[in-house]
Amino acid sequence: MTRLPRLTPADLSADQRELYEAIAGGPRTGGPFPLIDADDSLTGPFNAMLFSPPVGEALQRLGAAVRYETALTDRVRELAILAVAARWDCAFERYAHEPAARAAGVTEAHLDGLDGLDPAETAALRFVMALLDGDVDDVTYAETVPTIGNGVAVELTTLVGYYATLALQLRVFRVTVPVEQP
Repeated sequence: MTRLPRLTPADLSADQRELYEAIAGGPRTGGPFPLIDADDSLTGPFNAMLFSPPVGEALQRLGAAVRYETALTDRVRELAILAVAARWDCAFERYAHEPAARAAGVTEAHLDGLDGLDPAETAALRFVMALLDGDVDDVTYAETVPTIGNGVAVELTTLVGYYATLALQLRVFRVTVPVEQP
């Protein structure tokens, strides 16, 4: 059971309403999972953002930037997100991003062993795995950044930090994967 009450539009202050509308009307609409539940509350990590509108606004804007405004390919982005989800054992992130990964051409073989990735994807995922281990050592940096570039290194570092933050919030607030209704 979730630890935070599900906020509906009727429950929201003006600041919360502004954030709700930014999330519900932003680039995430039409994504791989519904943003708004049957009771009009936000799903996934977005309900928690409403409890602190200044932090929630910054976090949701960062999320929109790392999802929609980077040089990352769809495949690299989704593989990186799923690597974070696996490291944090975050079922909601897997639920939300496995369909997007499949739509980007990521197969089970890619997910299981990262077989069949091109050299840039392999380098990017090696960089991500080092981030998830806590740091990118000098050898890994020297072997991956010439392939992925400094900009992608910055974007991947930010993406990993953002999705780790979401995974932590999802865990702390006990946000679960929606149960499909028959």
